[in-house]
Amino acid sequence: MSSTELPPVPPANVLPRVAPVPVEEGERLRSVELPGITLTVRSRPPAREGLPPALYVHGLGGSSQNWSALMALLDDAVDGDAVDLPGFGDSPPPDDGNYSVTAHARAVIRFLDASGRGPVHLFGNSLGGAVSTRVAALRPDLVRTLTLVSPALPELRVQRSAVPTGLLALPGVAALFTRLTREWTAEQRVRGVMALCYGDPARVTPEGFRAAVREMERRLQLPYFWDAMARSARGIVDAYTLGGQHGLWRQAERVLAPTLLVYGGRDQLVGFRMARRAARAFRDSRLLTLPDAGHVAMMEYPETVATAFRELLAETGQRSRPARRGPAHGTAGEPEPGAGADGGEGTAPDAGACGTRTGLGG
Repeated sequence: MSSTELPPVPPANVLPRVAPVPVEEGERLRSVELPGITLTVRSRPPAREGLPPALYVHGLGGSSQNWSALMALLDDAVDGDAVDLPGFGDSPPPDDGNYSVTAHARAVIRFLDASGRGPVHLFGNSLGGAVSTRVAALRPDLVRTLTLVSPALPELRVQRSAVPTGLLALPGVAALFTRLTREWTAEQRVRGVMALCYGDPARVTPEGFRAAVREMERRLQLPYFWDAMARSARGIVDAYTLGGQHGLWRQAERVLAPTLLVYGGRDQLVGFRMARRAARAFRDSRLLTLPDAGHVAMMEYPETVATAFRELLAETGQRSRPARRGPAHGTAGEPEPGAGADGGEGTAPDAGACGTRTGLGG
């Protein structure tokens, strides 16, 4: 092993004990053991029995907690689970150390097959958006609808603010960054995350900020934190280079499920210009553009995203009750710059949800 590589991660059963993962009121966590992986799943009891199932998949460095606000708003429309991908949140690293987009998609498929909850309304943000796209293309039987928030789909011209994500994929960079930022406090790191992920970091409440700092402190105690970040970033870069039937854009074209696409005009990691290409690629798409949102619109404008999802249910005949009307949103055509620009106060980004103050994320 090169001296610039991260040290090997100990087996999950000998990892140090850290502070408990935050759980919002009404939520519960459970551990699901599957071949080669153990997943922590966050769930929220539905408002009533018989609602269709939903699954939420977070982005690079995030966790199931990124979906708490949206899950609470939709608990009368779907029976929601949010998964911690292997190596993130409270899920230990995968046995084989594989953090590729395909491996993450395999974990989601294994969970859905084992739980018998499919087909689900599948949600994905950033890396989770790429993972969810692959799941929907490979296993259309598991997906009712697909909702993608700033999905990490290949861009030929990457934004400069997203370049550090690609650099993180290079061998040794994560270890170097760890040494260079050893003196940074958890508060400094969280402020960097918020500046990177949010269109307006001031939307985060003081309580949300303090919770994010506590979560960052917990994350930094995990010996595999940077390894999971680096290998997952490498997985995104590798997925961007795949062509043919394995290419993410080709797989987007194969998705049969009705799709809601959500893009933020102030997103520093996924180009807002990609909204038009995505709307063309997914055959049955609707487009919600939020000019003032950043990379995690489901956290910054959860009410607006929830309204758009309810409208998706209504349009596709899957609504179980009258939809609550809300802000107008775009269609599958050109983005509407003024659409959906309102919403309530944002929630705090999960510590590390988009990386660190240098722009690590995806």
